[in-house]
Amino acid sequence: MLPAWSEQNFTIVLAVAAFAAFWALWLAVTWQPPMEARLRALRTRRMRTRSEQAGSRPSPKAASIGFMREIADKLNLLRGAAADQTTRKLRLAGFLSRDASVIYVFVKLALPLTLGFVMIFLTSVTGVLEVPENLQLLTSMGGVLAGFLLPDLYIKNVTNKRRDILNYVLPEGLDLLTICVEAGLSIDAAFRRVSKEMAGSMPELTAEFEMTAIELTYLPDRQQALENMAERSDSAAMAALVNALRQTEKYGTPLANSLRILSQEFRQTRAAKAEEKGARMPALMTVPLMIFILPTLVTVLLAPALMSIFSLT
Repeated sequence: MLPAWSEQNFTIVLAVAAFAAFWALWLAVTWQPPMEARLRALRTRRMRTRSEQAGSRPSPKAASIGFMREIADKLNLLRGAAADQTTRKLRLAGFLSRDASVIYVFVKLALPLTLGFVMIFLTSVTGVLEVPENLQLLTSMGGVLAGFLLPDLYIKNVTNKRRDILNYVLPEGLDLLTICVEAGLSIDAAFRRVSKEMAGSMPELTAEFEMTAIELTYLPDRQQALENMAERSDSAAMAALVNALRQTEKYGTPLANSLRILSQEFRQTRAAKAEEKGARMPALMTVPLMIFILPTLVTVLLAPALMSIFSLT
């Protein structure tokens, strides 16, 4: 017979071996290929999403967008070269949503009719606006014309304001981009990092950098992603940045030095524009001085003398 300690050790080893054999048998029976498990999880997730979509009602915003899209499709307003031009115009203004063109086309269609009927209601029906009868038709036509022009004027104003903001904040963005590139990040990772850091202070430049980082990651042609950034911004400064990035991608030139030089040039250009505006201020202030301040100054200086003359007479 074996000693007591040998029997105890033998029992422990036998128990461990039995457990290992049982665990190996269990893994052999229940093991599945990773791809099949992922496909099963994907099918389950897709079925759950479809059931949730079928059971939920569309939101009022989605319903209104669907109504606008239906009207635009019936009138063929989202097809052809005009639709592409509208999409490009909205992208320049910063409206990148796929529903932006639908909303713009519907507003441009409905706003002239709405303003025309409002002017007719205010002038002819209720008489809130007292307009002579021979001018009521002209007033209504003016409302219709304003409805045609207001959307384009709004988009143009937003585009110009966005371009000015991009030109103003680009030097600071390039400084951060230079730091990221010198730290060893790739250009798409640098764009993503800078957009994360500037999300609160520079939302316009953040949107551009983030979209460019996404396109650099997923588009097969990286040059196309850079060209898209230049096309969306419509800015000479952004075009210069894109040219520098394209040369770096094509010829392998040092990117950090190019970004540093561009940042200095853009900052000098911004300072020169500020000095130019400051130099124009005296000429711009001449007319307000002559209209508002000079008559008051003349009145204060001549009023005592005129009062003395009138009192003597």
